[in-house]
Amino acid sequence: MTDVTTIQLDKSVVESLKKNREYPRQTYNELISHMIEIIKNLKKRNQYDEFLHKIQQPKMKDLWDNKEDEVWTDV
Repeated sequence: MTDVTTIQLDKSVVESLKKNREYPRQTYNELISHMIEIIKNLKKRNQYDEFLHKIQQPKMKDLWDNKEDEVWTDV
């Protein structure tokens, strides 16, 4: 048998969990586990987006910070 613990949650949190169930008999354990997986995936995606942003920065700087474009600002 797996270890089980009891946690205290505000009633508002419990109500929110109830409203966000995928199906009526879904346990809080299943719901919270699913939420954790979603958060992990969002963090991975965010890390990927940050990586892309960092590698694109030098090229964007080359494209936007050039003398040819500065001439057009005074037209």
